Amino acid sequence: MEDEVVRFAKKMDKMVQKKNAAGALDLLKELKNIPMTLELLQSTRIGMSVNAIRKQSTDEEVTSLAKSLIKSWKKLLDGPSTEKDLDEKKKEPAITSQNSPEAREESTSSGNVSNRKDERNARDTYVSSFPRAPSTSDSVRLKCREMLAAALRTGDDYIAIGADEEELGSQIEEAIYQEIRNTDMKYKNRVRSRISNLKDAKNPNLRKNVLCGNIPPDLFARMTAEVQTRSADEPMTTFVVCNECGNRWKIC
Repeated sequence: MEDEVVRFAKKMDKMVQKKNAAGALDLLKELKNIPMTLELLQSTRIGMSVNAIRKQSTDEEVTSLAKSLIKSWKKLLDGPSTEKDLDEKKKEPAITSQNSPEAREESTSSGNVSNRKDERNARDTYVSSFPRAPSTSDSVRLKCREMLAAALRTGDDYIAIGADEEELGSQIEEAIYQEIRNTDMKYKNRVRSRISNLKDAKNPNLRKNVLCGNIPPDLFARMTAEVQTRSADEPMTTFVVCNECGNRWKIC
C-alpha cells in the first residue's frame, strides 16, 4: 500500500515540475479509493504532492477532488478523539436526576465535546476567511514570502491542519512590510527571526498555532515573545526576540 502511494506521489511531483497535470484526475480518483491512515500520510508525504497539484491545476474537477482529499485526511487527527468522546457518552446512565453529580458530569462532558468542535470550526473558518495578502513584484519580498512558507512547512502539521502555508507566509511578510515600510536590514532581520521561530524544534506549538489561526499573521509578524509549555511538569519558558537585530534570549 505504501509503495503504491509513493508511486502516485512521484508521478504528481513530476507533473508539477513539468507544469503538466494531464492524468492528475485519474491519480486522484485512485487515491480516493485507498484507505488512508495518519502513518501512511506522514511516511509518504502524499498530502504535499496533492496540494501542489491543487495549486497548479486549472482544471476545476482536479482542484475540487484534491481539496476533498486533503479535507478528509485532515480528519484523521480528529477522528480518534471524537470516537472516544462518543464511546464515553454512550456509557453514561440513561436516566439521571437533573441536579445529580452524574447529570452535571454528563452535561460538562457534552459541553466540552461541543466546545472542542466549535473551536476547530472557528479555527478552520478563520484560516480560510482571512483576507488574502496583496501581490508584489519586489524580488526581495517574494523571496522572503517563499522562505516564510518553507518554514511553515516544517514537519507535516500544515497538511493535517489543511492550512495554505504559502498564503500564510505572504500574510506574515505583508504585515512585516506594512510596519517597516522598507526592505532594509531591519525588515530582513524581522523576517529572519520569524523563520527561526517557526522552524524551532523546541517550540513546535508556535508553528501549529500560526497554522491554525490561533496566532493571526499580523500578530505573529510583530510579536516580541513566544511562550511554550513543554509539559505540565516543566516550567514555562519564554523566548524573547529582538525586532531590530533578530537575536533571541531564553528566560525561564
